[in-house]
This record gives sequence, structure tokens and C-alpha cells, in this order.
Amino acid sequence: MPKYLLLKHYRGGPTPHHPFPPMDEWDPADVEAHIAFQRHVAELLRDRGEFVDAQALTPTQTWVRYGGPDAAPVTTDGPHPETSDLIAGWFMIDVDSHERAMEVAAYVSSEPGPGGEPLYEWIDVREVMS
Repeated sequence: MPKYLLLKHYRGGPTPHHPFPPMDEWDPADVEAHIAFQRHVAELLRDRGEFVDAQALTPTQTWVRYGGPDAAPVTTDGPHPETSDLIAGWFMIDVDSHERAMEVAAYVSSEPGPGGEPLYEWIDVREVMS
């Protein structure tokens, strides 16, 4: 079965369906409802045997590269790519088809935002190379 990575971005992608504020500006109850939905999706996928992993990420990042023989790794906290490049989190799924991956991504896209209104956010769907 092919594996797919469903990527959630902090910003970016096609024009948003709804211009919601960043999550750190949401009411705490809306954040909890959003996270509860993510847990619900993971449970549905587990029940179907399609769940591999899901994680949320903070927006903090550090770039690192090899520093050369006998040198420490080189790190920097900037400059950063545009915020559209920052990944907020993901679901890794193992499904029967690309069509099923699209169904799951569409459902994830309906997660609740401020006031419980569905976000209908864009989900970046990437097949894992085998």
C-alpha cells in the first residue's frame, strides 16, 4: 500500500478559503477543539489500519549543515524561507490508493478553526518514495 504524507502549513499554499488569524490568536477553547479533531482523525485512521504517524511542530526552527572534518556543525536561525514554507504538522498514512489519500486529506482540511467554523485549509499531499 502506498504511504502519503499530509502536510499542514502555518501559512502559504493556494489562497485560503477563509482568512483565519494565526492559531496563537485563537480562543483557547477553539485551539482545544482543533486538537481534539486531529486526535479524532488519528483514531479513525487507526481503526481502518491506515494510521502511521501524526505530529504537530512548533514554528521555531534551526538550520544545520555539516561543518567539515573535525568541525562542529554549522547552524543558523536565519534567514528563513518564507513562512509559507514552515510545516505545522503532518499525518503519515498508509492507504490503498491515491484517491483514498485525497479523501483523508479533504477530511483533515475540514478541521475546526475559530468559533468552530471549518478551516478548509489546503493540505499538501505527498506520496512517500518507495
